[in-house]
Parts: sequence; structure tokens; C-alpha cells
Amino acid sequence: MTGPTATTTTTRRSNWDDLVTTALLGTERRSSLTPVALLDEAAVQTVRRRAGLRPAPAATPPAPAAADPRPPLPPTARNRLAMLLTDRPGTSTTRRGAAPDLLELLPQWLTTANDHGYAPPPELLPALLDAARGRTDLRQGALTFAGPRALWLARLNPDWKFALRATPGAGTALPAPEETEQVQLLWTEGLFAERVALLAAIRAHDPEAARVLLENTWSTERAEDRLMFLDSLRAGLGDTDEPFLEQALTDRSRNVRATAAELLSALPHSALAGRMADRALSCVALDRATRTVVVEAPHECDAAMERDGVVAKPPTGRGERSWWLGQLVDSAPLGRWPERLDGRTPEELVALPVADDWRGELHAAWCRAAVRQRDIGWSRALLGAPTAPDAGGPGAVSLAERSKLLAALPGAERAEWVARFIAAHGLSEAFQLLGVCATPWAPPLGRAVVDALNIARDAGSYPWSFSGVMGLAERCLDPEEAVRLEGLTAAVEETEDAAPGAGGYWAEAFQRLVGTLRLRRAMRDELAPPRQ
Repeated sequence: MTGPTATTTTTRRSNWDDLVTTALLGTERRSSLTPVALLDEAAVQTVRRRAGLRPAPAATPPAPAAADPRPPLPPTARNRLAMLLTDRPGTSTTRRGAAPDLLELLPQWLTTANDHGYAPPPELLPALLDAARGRTDLRQGALTFAGPRALWLARLNPDWKFALRATPGAGTALPAPEETEQVQLLWTEGLFAERVALLAAIRAHDPEAARVLLENTWSTERAEDRLMFLDSLRAGLGDTDEPFLEQALTDRSRNVRATAAELLSALPHSALAGRMADRALSCVALDRATRTVVVEAPHECDAAMERDGVVAKPPTGRGERSWWLGQLVDSAPLGRWPERLDGRTPEELVALPVADDWRGELHAAWCRAAVRQRDIGWSRALLGAPTAPDAGGPGAVSLAERSKLLAALPGAERAEWVARFIAAHGLSEAFQLLGVCATPWAPPLGRAVVDALNIARDAGSYPWSFSGVMGLAERCLDPEEAVRLEGLTAAVEETEDAAPGAGGYWAEAFQRLVGTLRLRRAMRDELAPPRQ
């Protein structure tokens, strides 16, 4: 820009800069203007600056979003989604009220809508993305339901950029596994998210081809990228991956080495699993005279152990020897223990006494191994009978460990086990166990939860301690249970030793539970495809 206009613009910018400097330094040091005059001049300059802005050239409009071929929602389901997205639950931390919390039902609604393959109403996508932005547990279901238009919107609004991070490849069309040239081009030149998505897609189709693809560029990848790529090998992990993973044990990155060791320990026939088993079995023996398990933990962590993934330095409060022992045992194939301990079954091994207070450490390591190897037999043994007096179980050191062991069991068996546990121990010990049961809860589990809540109400228990279980029941009970719960919605007469106000709370809580189950049934029916 030249001429008078350029001079005027430069002068105005200079005047504004002078005013800012004067304001920072003070009028007594910089200018003859009084403070009031300085403010007046700043107001004038502000108006000039705004009036002097020239309209910018119109931006190129974005390309249209990709078409969504899925069928639209039924009208009633569309209205329900609008209600779920606009619900604003109360903030009370004591009484939850009798009205259902609609936003808590959104994850289930999204799961059902995705199961039926519906497309979202475009006008509700902004509200859906806002909800997913604030709650990470909604993101997977919300982005699946939102489809390609979510990515289109996320590129236009930085508030929704989580959609680009959460979607591998961010909507990039991946080449088919058999399109070798296109695969190689995207692998060598693509963005990191595109490469992660490509590796996962190839791994699902041909695990060995995906590993070879990674091997070809492994030495040139950044450490943080190597870790992510290595983690993708969990899908389809097999014995043919062992040589590559053995090589990764010498990686420069400690996290990469640890992940490689973890993957190798999940291969029961790998050399690393064999080395860890030899070390672990040398530390544990059976005293046949007393039928007691005897433990002699390692006295050092040598370089070979560290190479195989053993972390030498224990966390604060843990002894070195017990820390090393636990890592050896949880990395050893569980199938090696019966031959070491006189051919006993997992149930018999767990029942054996362990000398010198090593029982907790040994059983906790067996628990971690059972979870990692998803061994059903060992998981059953370590869980023990749900009716046993010790709620912690014969092998688990906590209910958290027990919940992980339960995840290895088939769904029906898992629900039956937790139902029997609740009948024996009540609900106060069962909250974590309920969290790993498939929804909706199987009828025996649902009945056990409702019966335990009814017993707690009749006993005059403090009702607020069961609010978490009530919240789970609202989301996990079969909606058909609403009919059986009708009789529990009336207030009961409070006993003298009952918590003050308990009767009213229990009535309100059961009313809310029944209302929520009815609402879930209505949501399910609204999403059902029309009958042909």
C-alpha cells in the first residue's frame, strides 16, 4: 500500500502504539496528556481502528461433508435424542431426586442406535459433539453414531478437535490390504494417525503383513511412535511375532522394552516366557513333608532379568525381593506350575499354605498372570467360591483383583457368580464386581441386586451409601424388572434405629429406578426398526 492511505494507516498505528506505551509508563513520564485526556484519545483511536478495517476477501467455502448412507432415525427416537442432549441434571450431592438423569442414559441410547445402524439428525450433531467433548465415556459411541459429518465439523471448530484425535486416520480412506503400492505409500508418507489406522487395518486382515510393514521402518521411527505401533500388535498376537518382539527387548526406550516384554509373556511358548518361568519356578517349591509352598525370592535383579522386562527399582514402600518375585511369577506361563508342584490343579495349588507370609505376594502375582493370560481355570481357582466367608477370595488380594479375574469368565457364569456373592455378602462389597457384568444384567443377578436393596431398606440402613448401586441398577437392570419393582415404591414406616428420613429416600429411589427402567424400555422400542 502506498500514497496517502498508507501514510494515514501508518500514522494511526503509530499513534496507537504511542498511547499504549504512555499508558504503560505513566502520563507523568511519557506525555503532557492527563490521564483523562489519555483515555479520551484511546477511545477516539479505538473507533478509528475499527472503522478503518477493510473487509477481507471471502474465504473459500469448505467442501461438503461426505454423504451418510445410513437410514435416518425414526421421528420418536429423534425427539428422544433431543431430550437426552438438552437435559441438565441437578447438582445436589445428597438426594438424587425421583426424576431420571437423562444424560446418564445417553451411552445406552447411542449403543442401541449404533446397533441398528441409524444416521444422526444433522441439526443435533453440534449438541452431540458438545456432550462428547465434556465426557470421554461418550466419545466412542457418539463418534460412531455421528459418522463422517463429525469429522467434517471438527475440522471447522477447534472445540471438537477431540474427534480428529479419537478417530484413527481422521476419516482418511485407507487402501485395501491387497493394494500394496498404496499401502506402502501411505505407510511411508502418511500422517501418524493415518499410519496407526493403516497398521491396525492391515493387522486385522493379515497380522504377519502388518508386522513386516512395521519391521521395515522400525529403526527410523521415533520412540513414542514405536510404542504406539508396538501396542497395535496386541491384536492378532501370535508366535510368529516373537523374533520381532525379542529384537524390541533391546530398544533404546524403556517403555518400548517393557511393552515388548509384556507381549512376549502373553505368548506361553516364547523364549522369554520360558526364561521367566525358569526363574519363577526356581523361587517356589513344595515341601512335601508339610505340604507347604516355600518361597525363596530373588536376591538380585541382574542384567538378563532387566532385559526381559523386570523393573529393578521397586515403588515406594515395596521391598526389592518381593517386587522382583512378583514380576517373575506374573510373567511365567501358568501351565508350568502344576508340573513344578506335584501335578496339582490350580484349585489345589491355591488352597496350599504358603510359608513365611509369602502367600499374598504369590497369589497376587498369579492373579495378574491369570488376567494377562485370560486363563479361565486359574481365574476360577483364584476367585474361589462366592459364598466363602472371606470376601477377598482365596487368591485375590482385593475386590479390584477379583473384578479383573471375573472378566475372564463367560458372561452367564460371571453374572451367576456375582449374584451368589451378593446373596452371601450383600451389596457393600459388590460394587466393583457389578461393574464387570454385562448389561442388561442377567435375571439372577438383577433379582439378587433388587433383593439386597430391599433387605437394606427393611433393615433401616443408611440409604445414601447405596446410591452408587442404585445408579448402576438404573442403567443395568433389565427394563422388564420395572413391573416387579412397583411394590417397592411406597414409603415404609421407619423403625427407631433407622437413619432419619430413610423411608422417604428409599421410596424416592425406587420410584426413580422404576421410572428410569420404563424410560429405557420406551427408548428401546422407539429405536426398533419398523416391522415389515
